Amino acid sequence: MSSSDEYDLLVIGAGSGGVRASRIAAGYGAKVAVIEPQLQHGAPNYSAIGGTCVNVGCVPKKLMVFASRYPDEIGLSGGFGWEGATTGSFNWDKFMEAKNKEISRLNRVYKDFILGKAGVEIIEGFGTLNGKNAVDVKSTATGETTTLKAKNILIAVGGWPFLPKIPGIEHAITSNEIFYLEKQPKRMVIVGGGYIALEFACIMAGLGTKVDVMYRKELFLRGFDMDVRLHLKEEMEKIPNVTLHFSMNPKEIVKKDDGSYTVNTECGASMETDEVMFATGRTGKVDGLNLESAGIETKGTFIPVNDYSKTNVDNIYAVGDITDRMALTPVALMEGHRLADTLFGGKDRPVDHKMVASAVFTNPEIGSIGYTEEEAVEKFKNVTIYKTSFKAMKVSFPGGSSKTLFKLIVDDATQKVVGCHMATNGAGEMMQGVAVAIKMGATKEDFDSTIGIHPTSAEELVTMRTPAYSYKDGVKVEK
Repeated sequence: MSSSDEYDLLVIGAGSGGVRASRIAAGYGAKVAVIEPQLQHGAPNYSAIGGTCVNVGCVPKKLMVFASRYPDEIGLSGGFGWEGATTGSFNWDKFMEAKNKEISRLNRVYKDFILGKAGVEIIEGFGTLNGKNAVDVKSTATGETTTLKAKNILIAVGGWPFLPKIPGIEHAITSNEIFYLEKQPKRMVIVGGGYIALEFACIMAGLGTKVDVMYRKELFLRGFDMDVRLHLKEEMEKIPNVTLHFSMNPKEIVKKDDGSYTVNTECGASMETDEVMFATGRTGKVDGLNLESAGIETKGTFIPVNDYSKTNVDNIYAVGDITDRMALTPVALMEGHRLADTLFGGKDRPVDHKMVASAVFTNPEIGSIGYTEEEAVEKFKNVTIYKTSFKAMKVSFPGGSSKTLFKLIVDDATQKVVGCHMATNGAGEMMQGVAVAIKMGATKEDFDSTIGIHPTSAEELVTMRTPAYSYKDGVKVEK
């Protein structure tokens, strides 16, 4: 490759958005290269081809979720007649070995099949802008720098965990390092109130670690429906290995001689622990990109873009977490795909962030799409709420305590279901089908006329006939 050759599209970052844009663009006949510093996963770099999702996000996390739920399953088995069933002990080393093998397999799939077979050139190195139409690539292997020219440049470098500047923060881990811990901690403090903090609290507790969750505000999962937030709080308080601490914030981490830690808080409390994990937000990985050479505007650590993922520079684009729109893997895929369609497929495809479903893999699991109750009332003024809470058959029969929550939010003017929220294990699988209906504009009558699948928990979605309450002109009206 000589420096005089020009690409139709140069992509910096081989995560979800970058890979999808590269593959689709190459499918249209574009000359495409994707630049990624590391093609194989592993500490201490943590990111590799496939990005956060494959290496230190969705995929390994979900594998840990599966592992963590076996104790609950076995705990309920006695009520179904199974005698003498025990959980045994969890082998951290064995799981990590299997997890690493799977991530390595996926790295190869991305390199050899998803990108390789599509005709995308893969360059292992660090990409840095050199003006509006060039990227300097420093080879990971040799350290040499080559300048590549491009008609269009896509920045898809993703995000990185944020760590606050408090004394002892160098002792803390994030959602990167937890996938590479050499041993399972017996005690763990997790700081944060977002879905990453809560997912790992449930995961580690399920695997046998005693977990203390510390959150600086009064209730976690800001931005989610209030009923869901309260329901999850009540259910997590039932988990034996989890203790929730609200209105509590760490001020320092002190390492002790035996390798354990003391976390001192702003309110004067102290906690002894073997590991401290911070899940207090993520920042964009703009450092080192030399964005100023092309005149690209930033907002904090993120890159603002328009509905076509274009930056303030006409031929430079950005997708995924670096844009601070919706930090979800399928959203990055959509953004990358639509960008390639628009640039090289002769289509006019702006991004679509409306009615995006999501799941939180806590215990219980959360599925959500559309407006929360609070948002719906503010936007539509006149809305009707349907909800139900109950013990699912699988739980009630053996005498379990966990409860399921289903909730539908209906805009009175159109009778469209504009929000659906649920808390029950399997919510993610369940919500995908519901999302199709709501994205298409299904009404409450459409839900009601759909025959339920019996006996399932999901049938409650089409059998809720009596409103719990409604709002008229933004004022709540009890039934």
